[in-house]
Amino acid sequence: MMELSDTYQLSNGVRIPILGFGTWQTPDGEIAFESVKKALRVGYRHIDTAAAYGNEASVAKAIKASKIPRNKIFLTTKLNSDALDYDSAKQAIDRSLSKMNLDYIDLLLIHWPNPLATRPHFEERNAAVWQAMEAGVGEGKIKSLGVANFQSHHLDALYQSAKIKPVVNQIYCNPSDQQETIVAYNRAHDILTEAYSPLGTGEIFRIKALEDLARKYQHTVAQIVLRWHLQKGYLPLPKSVTPTRIEENIKLFDFSLQDDDMAFIDRLHGALLPHKFPDQVQF
Repeated sequence: MMELSDTYQLSNGVRIPILGFGTWQTPDGEIAFESVKKALRVGYRHIDTAAAYGNEASVAKAIKASKIPRNKIFLTTKLNSDALDYDSAKQAIDRSLSKMNLDYIDLLLIHWPNPLATRPHFEERNAAVWQAMEAGVGEGKIKSLGVANFQSHHLDALYQSAKIKPVVNQIYCNPSDQQETIVAYNRAHDILTEAYSPLGTGEIFRIKALEDLARKYQHTVAQIVLRWHLQKGYLPLPKSVTPTRIEENIKLFDFSLQDDDMAFIDRLHGALLPHKFPDQVQF
């Protein structure tokens, strides 16, 4: 039986808590501060933010206010799409550190593989940004490097120049949109799959069949789905600004899903409309 204190070992040897607290669409200021503070109070030790979220400063203030030693908290942030080359990426790293008043970031991700402005030459952009991130590792500013929203061809291109291999690929993943191809690629390349919007931005609750499983296990639908992620070997990043839900979402370790129920959830792939892939969006 897994526990909240358990970790995954990344391919570089660093250990990362198996459950994270997401802050996407969490407004900067009191809401972000209080939600992260609550998350840390109830037991989360892994917080995920991004420059694009606009809440790095409030997230870091909550971490400091918690009085939990910095080395006991795993913090992820992401470079925004305005990091277009080596110099702008270096500046973005320093900007995030300055906003958060921190000495180092545990995990830094490239947030998007192909911003529209650099899409025709995404390979060169990502190589230059990655080089800046590698320099950040050498300078002690970053512990681990990864990516978000990358598909296999984005990673294949990155591997052509990367000296430090990505340890994480954070993707949109939930029972209705399982992204099996990139998950398999991640696994084959020893990349941990992190799942943002693990509840499908709330859309997963439209699948009524999950309510039967919730009754069977006497847990919420959200807990059932988050447990499914863990048993698949993923790292889910649930987000909420509601104190009761923040606490509910960590109560995943007093039950396990039976094999037939895992298989049932696996078969929900495609039950809802799929997300758009990076090459399809206009930003």
